[in-house]
Amino acid sequence: MKKITFLAGAAVLAVLQACSVKAPEGAAIFESFTYEGKDALYNQALPGEDYAFNPILPGWYSDPSVCDNGEGDYFLVTSTFSYYPGVPIFHSRDLMNWEQIGHVLNRPSQLAKLPGQHVSGGIFAPAISYNPHNKTYYMVTTDVGMGNFYVKTTDPFKGEWSDPIMLEGVEGIDPSFFFDEDGKAYLVNNGDPAGKAEYDGHRTIKAVEFDWRNDCLTGERIIVIDKGVDPSKKPIWIEGPHMYKFGDSYYIMAAEGGTEINHSEVIFKSDSPLGKYVPWDKNPILTQRHLDPKTYDNAVTCTGHADIFQGPDGNWWAVFLGCRPVGGIFSDLGRETFMLPVSWSEDGYPIITSGDEKVAMSIRIPGTKRGEKPSFGNFKEEDCFDGLEWISLRGPLDGLSESSKDGLVLKCSSEKASGRGIPAAVLRRLQHHAYSASTRMVFEPTGTQEAGLLVFKDETHHYFLKVAAAAEGKVISLEKAGAEPVILATSVLPENCKYVDLQLVSNGTELSFSYAVNGGSMTLLKDKVEASYLSTEVAGGFTGATVGVYATE
Repeated sequence: MKKITFLAGAAVLAVLQACSVKAPEGAAIFESFTYEGKDALYNQALPGEDYAFNPILPGWYSDPSVCDNGEGDYFLVTSTFSYYPGVPIFHSRDLMNWEQIGHVLNRPSQLAKLPGQHVSGGIFAPAISYNPHNKTYYMVTTDVGMGNFYVKTTDPFKGEWSDPIMLEGVEGIDPSFFFDEDGKAYLVNNGDPAGKAEYDGHRTIKAVEFDWRNDCLTGERIIVIDKGVDPSKKPIWIEGPHMYKFGDSYYIMAAEGGTEINHSEVIFKSDSPLGKYVPWDKNPILTQRHLDPKTYDNAVTCTGHADIFQGPDGNWWAVFLGCRPVGGIFSDLGRETFMLPVSWSEDGYPIITSGDEKVAMSIRIPGTKRGEKPSFGNFKEEDCFDGLEWISLRGPLDGLSESSKDGLVLKCSSEKASGRGIPAAVLRRLQHHAYSASTRMVFEPTGTQEAGLLVFKDETHHYFLKVAAAAEGKVISLEKAGAEPVILATSVLPENCKYVDLQLVSNGTELSFSYAVNGGSMTLLKDKVEASYLSTEVAGGFTGATVGVYATE
């Protein structure tokens, strides 16, 4: 990521430079973007250099999956739904320091069906695996607008993954590969029941052999788990399965209960990969559903959709998704990636949490040391929209954005953030409850053109701090999206306005929107704006909120 270090006198120079910059007609220039986390959680000191904060990937990084190559390299992927590029991939050698090395789905040919989908459509639950028999990495996933597919590569660092290879005849979601030591491989995923569903949420886990030499499935897909752990209780949404082999036994671990407050992780065991899987009698192996998040600080809810793996020191770990609701009520950060050590029961089952055990907000990873840029904490980032954290909706901004010596040039587009096309919006995940986000914009709007700072949950839940043209001149307004957009506040900008600084500040529950003209002091436009409007509890959906810049007409 490009960092900007301001030296003595640089602020004065920046003002002079901005005054001389002129935006192209029908476009806005965003000089840079600053994001700073201010969460109280990170004000406490960790016990030692070998401790990490949970979540290890704060912000909306959901449905984590991990693989290693047997040579000390660990790779982690998460869901992206209808954002582009798809499926961020992180690398680590010590499980403490995770660096994003790219995106698995980084070209339009891999995500051709995203346009037209709701923001919570698109790419569900990617699973990454390594096949030691051909030294190839596989990422298999669901695009709900296209079906189940996988891509593969022999080198994740180069970012050259194949085009999608479709899994024909595989309905449902959440596929995952398992490569056995005997050279065989299997696919498991959430699938339909054998006949008519007996109740809403009645699903199954199906398994089938995968011929990796010929890139095809072979044999019949078999229901290996029906309904869930206790069919008599009508369990819902058995999904997100992963197959493992420990000793001579095969295991399937899956999520159960839906992705909200009743989410859990459960485990089943079999003597053969396609055999009958029997649930452990002490399930679930991970859940927080029986704990009241309003009764303790730093509560984590909705835990599930886990993956387990063996670390470089031989110890076992689990990554899983969870939410951190403000006051136990709502979260606009979405589902984040947590990590905990795995223990083993006497009868050979992995355990992530048990009883009333709460998800720890810090974990010790023995033999490691935090690097200079950990993935967690109250970091401050200043960049020119050139980092891997920047994403757009449904596709690349071809013809809509370009980099210049003055910053990011974003052309006003008729595609709206409220639509299902590709709007001219460049966004990053929110990663803190308390944070600030700001940008400097040069823009001369005409007609219906608008540009500014966007904080976005979905098509009908976002706030837009925008500059537009009006009869009285340039105006700055705060718009709240909904069934019909509502203007919460507006102000006329002075005639000599050359550029505007736009700022959003959150204390976790409320948002404040401010602006400054020509490098002057900040003026509050609107405060006490509900942050909960951007939460899953209000808006629904599977993503967290993002923030960035947007231009439309």
